[in-house]
Amino acid sequence: MSAAAAPVVCTKCALHAESVFRVAGMDCAEEALILERRLTPLDGVEALSVDVLGQKMRVSYDAAVVSAAAIADAVAETGMKAWLEHERPVETPSTAAASWPLAVSGAAVALGLGVQYAAADPRWAWPVFAVAVLLAGRQPARRGVASLMRRVLDIHVLMLVAVAGALVLGDWAEAATVIWLFAVSQWLEVRTMERARRAIRGVMTLAPTEARVRHGDHEHVTAVDLVLPGATIVVAPGQKVPLDGVIVAGMSDVNQAPITGESLPVPRGVGDDVFAGTINGQGALDVRVTRAVRDTTLARIVHLVEAAQAQRAPAQQFIDRFARWYTPAVVLAALAVFLVPVVAGGSAAEWGYRSLVLLVVACPCALVISTPVSIVAALATAARHGVLIKGGAHLERLAGVCVVAFDKTGTLTAGEPEVRSLVSIGAVSDGDTLAAAAAVEQRSAHPIAAAIVDAARGRGVLTAAADDVRDLPGRGAEGRWRDRHVLVGNPALMSERGVPFDTAGLAESFGARGETVVYVAIDGEVRLALGVADRPRPVAADVVRLLRGHGVTHVALLTGDTAASAEALARATGVTDVRAGLLPAEKLAAVTALRAAHGPVAMVGDGVNDAPALAAADVGVAMGAAGSAAALEAADVALMSDELQKLPYAIRLSRATLANVRVNIGIALGLKVAVLGLAVFGLSTLWLAVVADSGASVLVVANAMRLLRHR
Repeated sequence: MSAAAAPVVCTKCALHAESVFRVAGMDCAEEALILERRLTPLDGVEALSVDVLGQKMRVSYDAAVVSAAAIADAVAETGMKAWLEHERPVETPSTAAASWPLAVSGAAVALGLGVQYAAADPRWAWPVFAVAVLLAGRQPARRGVASLMRRVLDIHVLMLVAVAGALVLGDWAEAATVIWLFAVSQWLEVRTMERARRAIRGVMTLAPTEARVRHGDHEHVTAVDLVLPGATIVVAPGQKVPLDGVIVAGMSDVNQAPITGESLPVPRGVGDDVFAGTINGQGALDVRVTRAVRDTTLARIVHLVEAAQAQRAPAQQFIDRFARWYTPAVVLAALAVFLVPVVAGGSAAEWGYRSLVLLVVACPCALVISTPVSIVAALATAARHGVLIKGGAHLERLAGVCVVAFDKTGTLTAGEPEVRSLVSIGAVSDGDTLAAAAAVEQRSAHPIAAAIVDAARGRGVLTAAADDVRDLPGRGAEGRWRDRHVLVGNPALMSERGVPFDTAGLAESFGARGETVVYVAIDGEVRLALGVADRPRPVAADVVRLLRGHGVTHVALLTGDTAASAEALARATGVTDVRAGLLPAEKLAAVTALRAAHGPVAMVGDGVNDAPALAAADVGVAMGAAGSAAALEAADVALMSDELQKLPYAIRLSRATLANVRVNIGIALGLKVAVLGLAVFGLSTLWLAVVADSGASVLVVANAMRLLRHR
């Protein structure tokens, strides 16, 4: 499971700093490698991580030695442009501005071909081809030189070699056609990547940048950055909520889909929480702000999604390692294709041309981008539907899950138990004993504790909270009330403390009705038995059925509740493996046993009480994490709403993503292998190699974007 990042403490830097830069012009892994080779040797730079799809670069550095401006200047030397994420973007040439040289170059290629075939002397066409080469080759040449300076063999270097070789062979038409096709394909690839980035960013709905703040009888609009917790903001009907807060006046239906993915608006009134980015319905709301803009639930989600996108899945790491060997191997193969036949007496021009085709095909850009673009699209789509997946590694593991283990209370059940039965034992009135139990349970967040407090409130016996309260996870709680020791818990707790109980078989009678027995002992004697029951979620049985339909071979229920209560829930939901009466450590052991018996396990719980089991699982899934910072940080997968049916969707999406990745790898490698085979036998051309290389990149991005529409 993921853990919250600890504060960075650097022992090497005089003034440690970390900055995130936006980088324009970084569209391929080779360009990321150029950045790394340029910046890593800089004095003061300690660490560097690059996110190609996000066009971001995170740099850890000693601010006493090197400045952010110096880092940006070093990036500029590579032909790319960088600026700090929070600064105004640096102006960069748009794809529209870059299109006119391509149009003129294309016209020059067409004119040159016409002159070549119509003129008496074909050499008259070479000045026209030269214009085409100069116009289309400016950007590739600049990037190729920068790559050579950093000892990187990328597609720009390979194109320079290919075009220079064609010119040496005297084939001006081929050189002009190839460089123009390459420039066009690069332009299309950049446009496709830009469209993909916009689509992915658009999936994450952003909150307003301004809020209407109320001061007494006056209201004024101000930037959300300036609104502090405690302020009261006014949200008009139909507007987005600008900041997290609690409603202090008004009532409305709020569309929480941007945060939780819920399909229908939910009613919200005084005392209810609302989240930044959600959409107010027909009623005006006064909201007391509880979090600054940088701490809102939406801000945390966006941050976690961006961090997840920057992580590399195991499949992506394998592709990266493969690509490091692939390009040098193809370059060596190209040299062999040229040298071996020439030494044997073959034509240098013919075999030189074939080796140039191999060089152009050597760029692994489409292969490298094939995995991360699919994973990033899937992570963004999941977030839009209220499922936060904390990185490609977790997405990949989720696709391989064979076992899903559920906690009971608040997961397979609605999480709102109620006291249905109440049996007094001894002479003490049940009202006094219930008051004592509620006094202890007032300080607990457990749903059964809330049910006991509600029962005391309903009978008018609720008193002040007890003293010296101690929570006993998986068993109950204890404390002192009116100078008496009060113990509230299950039979296991009573046995552990040596308190006699249940001589009349109350646990069995409660269990027959699907109720969990909770005993209340005062000064070592049981005085009250409570029957507490929770109803199954209406969708629980359908979710279990869907999971099995998605290839989950085993579904288990792991609960600290009694066996009778757990079995009743299992019968209602279709779960066949029930393990009841488990303490947190025993749940952990159960997860380990399930993995050994059936394969990878996903554990579904509340993200806090079930932390050991969630940590032991291959994938920890937290329910209803929208309002819980702890659950957001702790879980591998967080279901933002309280909708259990999001779990089958997440598994289905993860498996669709891996299938998409396999198709992308097939496209990238298939086109490469086809052109390589044709080149070896002299059946391929430079322009076909260019189309295959950049066309593969466009195809894999377009295929990955299909995941943005996954339902």
